[in-house]
Amino acid sequence: MMGSSRWKIAVVVFLSVAEILMPIEADEHEHTYTDKEEVVLWMNTVGPYHNRQETYKYFSLPFCVGTKKTISHYHETLGEALQGVELEFSGLDIKFKDEVMQTTYCEIELDKAKRDAFVYAIKNHYWYQMYIDDLPIWGIVGEADENGEDHYLWTYKKLEIGFNGNRIVDVNLTSEGKVKLVPNTRIAMSYSVKWKKSDVKFEDRFDKYLDPSFFQHRIHWFSIFNSFMMVIFLVGLVSMILMRTLRKDYARYSKEEEMDDMDRDLGDEYGWKQVHGDVFRPSSHPMIFSSLIGSGCQIFSVSFIVIVVAMIEDLYTERGSMLSTAIFVYAATSPVNGYFGGSLYAKQGGRRWIKQMFIGAFLIPGMVCGTAFFINFIAMYYHASRAIPFGTMVAVCSICLFVILPLNLVGTILGRNLSGQPNFPCRVNAVPRPIPEKKWFMEPAVIVCLGGILPFGSIFIEMYFIFTSFWAYKIYYVYGFMMLVLVILCIVTVCVTIVCTYFLLNAEDYRWQWTSFLSAASTAVYVYMYSFYYYFFKTKMYGLFQTSFYFGYMAVFSTSLGIMCGAVGYVGTSAFVRKIYTNVKID
Repeated sequence: MMGSSRWKIAVVVFLSVAEILMPIEADEHEHTYTDKEEVVLWMNTVGPYHNRQETYKYFSLPFCVGTKKTISHYHETLGEALQGVELEFSGLDIKFKDEVMQTTYCEIELDKAKRDAFVYAIKNHYWYQMYIDDLPIWGIVGEADENGEDHYLWTYKKLEIGFNGNRIVDVNLTSEGKVKLVPNTRIAMSYSVKWKKSDVKFEDRFDKYLDPSFFQHRIHWFSIFNSFMMVIFLVGLVSMILMRTLRKDYARYSKEEEMDDMDRDLGDEYGWKQVHGDVFRPSSHPMIFSSLIGSGCQIFSVSFIVIVVAMIEDLYTERGSMLSTAIFVYAATSPVNGYFGGSLYAKQGGRRWIKQMFIGAFLIPGMVCGTAFFINFIAMYYHASRAIPFGTMVAVCSICLFVILPLNLVGTILGRNLSGQPNFPCRVNAVPRPIPEKKWFMEPAVIVCLGGILPFGSIFIEMYFIFTSFWAYKIYYVYGFMMLVLVILCIVTVCVTIVCTYFLLNAEDYRWQWTSFLSAASTAVYVYMYSFYYYFFKTKMYGLFQTSFYFGYMAVFSTSLGIMCGAVGYVGTSAFVRKIYTNVKID
């Protein structure tokens, strides 16, 4: 009975977290209206155009609020809170199919301080974002004359809303009414609303925000074809090595006495057989290694599931839904982390499995939260909307403690009991075999540095599209491409690490575990190096906050990618090593 109660409590907590992550209210997501029903214009954020993540509350600039005060309550999701969504009611009175002629809704008393705030915003090309029925709208605060001496504020918001039946399918904003900013004057802010019928289907209303000419460019297809040819080459190379090795093994052991000295010199398999008593020796620092492998397997699971969900559902149509989905899936896949990390640690003879479980459970969340909290201090100094509220911090910490940790514990226990036995095909010697000297290019450090080049090359073009989507103003929607690139990346990574491990073992160096992981994980180094190139040559970002945000989260992305690639490379290489030593007759 006690065990049943614990499971009930765990299920209740998990479902509660799911509700926190993605609260859904029927009336909010039906998007249907009756004639003259209230339509809410939400004001979101304002900020410099070249710094997409440096955003502030819309009313942090001295804009005035409309006269309408009552508004239905807005429910914020965790993803929106983390992404700095700051929806505030505009105060504009808008009703479904009810046209509004140009109407003044408020006036700005422009003193010197307010004028300086607007001038600073105009000089830094500030833009603002609004929402009507979850459809985003963008506008420019103002503009300067050619000499940059006089500055003008756009004061007239001209809204044109398209409807199909009882649903809103299109919104357009035209900014007019350019007024020169002069201190100690009154500026009237006005708006108008025009309704028009539209043939756009409700399911297709976000298509106007997509950019097919950018994402479906022929260079995108060329990169996929190039990566696919790389996969064919590497799979062929690995298959040749494996088949050649096994074939010569069988021939050698059935007719070893007939082999001459030249065959022995040319036989690459001759070297790796000598380390059969050490190849399955536990890696150095097995606790950290097991935690990295478990975390990498979980990241791969999260990436695969989220991409599949994004292919099925258009997550870009809901604010923060992608991030909320990723957090929910990460929490739900915590047993994957515990299973792979716990089983590997048990196979390597680890005894302090509870400590390993804690490290594995909090490795990725600790890295992400640590970076986020550091950047959060800068955001708080800037009073930016990206500053994470205290309640959101508590929610994230609660997810880590009450969802991720227990599920990781379940996975660890299952892993230790189901696949934690060290059933290696070769017996491990009591005394480690000395590692002979070898040429410099066969050293593990060199193999690690070179191992990430081909995996990075397979995703190089796709990185540009992903970076542009996140750091610029493109909506990424070609998740079929992303899935294909993920599969190609995994295949290339496994093939490269197998080849690297084969040459390492052939040099009678049995330190393949960390080498296979790090040679695949070094892809992250090249991705992070590319992020520097992208920052300086593909963007116009500036300022401490945006720079810290960019390089901080690029470090998190690169490290997570590296851990995932390292885990994929190790799992594939482990299967390869087990295969070749299983088919070898040991004297």
